Amino acid sequence: MKITNVKVDMFNWTTQPWKTGVGTAFGHTRQLGVVGVETDEGITGNAFLGSSRVGADHFAPGLIEFIKPIVMGRNPQDIGAIWWELWKMNRSVSTYVIGAVDVCLWDINGKIAGQPVHRLLGTCKHTVPVYSSTAYHETKEEYVQEALSFKEKGWSAHKIHPHGDPQYDMEICQAVRAAVGDDMKLMLDSMWAYQYEDALRVGRAIEEMNYYWYEDPLVEEDIYNYIKLHQKLDIPIMSTEYAPGRYYGMTQWITRYATDILRGDVAVTGGITPLVRLCHLAEGFNMKCEIHHGGNSLNNVANLHVTMAVPNCEFFEFFPLHRRQYVRTRAGHSVRWGRRARTYRTRPRLRNRLGLGEARTHVYFGVAVWPPAKSPGARAHRLVGCWQCRCQ
Repeated sequence: MKITNVKVDMFNWTTQPWKTGVGTAFGHTRQLGVVGVETDEGITGNAFLGSSRVGADHFAPGLIEFIKPIVMGRNPQDIGAIWWELWKMNRSVSTYVIGAVDVCLWDINGKIAGQPVHRLLGTCKHTVPVYSSTAYHETKEEYVQEALSFKEKGWSAHKIHPHGDPQYDMEICQAVRAAVGDDMKLMLDSMWAYQYEDALRVGRAIEEMNYYWYEDPLVEEDIYNYIKLHQKLDIPIMSTEYAPGRYYGMTQWITRYATDILRGDVAVTGGITPLVRLCHLAEGFNMKCEIHHGGNSLNNVANLHVTMAVPNCEFFEFFPLHRRQYVRTRAGHSVRWGRRARTYRTRPRLRNRLGLGEARTHVYFGVAVWPPAKSPGARAHRLVGCWQCRCQ
């Protein structure tokens, strides 16, 4: 089997605008890319490229110029060898591009084997707890209201993205803890907002509130102060999401005691291949590797497959304000969202459709569509339009 073509189909993707407390904005209209890696035996692997933050139009030129020549004519089952060649291009293209092609290769191999990707990786579990992850709210009362709404629905874990103002962030955390009580796990993701002194103050405060982890208080380039912070705090620290070197930069974080939990996803880390390695590296030190949100629905499906194939990822991250980045399915299909994410066996007739393994329903950007659209125009419409018109 040989790769005969690599292409990217571009579509408009309109989502509701939202932001985080440190000013990171998402939504409006972006370009979503559907990457296809085609083979001479008629099997095509697919992935999505782009997010509601950065559209695929930023990435597609590099994919065609730098990545396509590397994979053309290669055996798509040589995933490890191909990924290494792709990684050498990380100074020319984004890890989002490398990751999309790697996801395509795993999709091809799942279709060849007739097995979901997590089976090829080595299944460890079939369900995983899901935690809700907030966006920005103007007041602490709104943070409280959101947390209570999820607790009332039975969710057991909730993560806060605060304002980036240390004093008010502590007030938000205190208000949410007082409202939900002690039986809900709470996490704080400060999104690199602090310098060391404020990171220490906030960390000590949320330790007293029994928060479950303290995520990204400092920028990843500041490993010196992460080491100091780790020495001062008892609450588990989680970092390395955008750490320089990605997988190859993780060793110093572990051996220098700069973090308790590693972090990555198929887009930022550069694919399923390095993300599994990252989880196994953490496992070797009896550490957790919590997988981050993937930026689009198929990346989140790929993240879920890795989660099911490793023993040391405890949760799946869910943004309630951005449901369009998650796969919705009908009865009998493969992924169910709620307090836990689950995988199910799919019907054989769905196995050649777009997706990954057991998540290989006819998934067109978060909507399980059956029967498939027959015309290119209908296909594009269903790929990005169903969330607006709810057509089935």
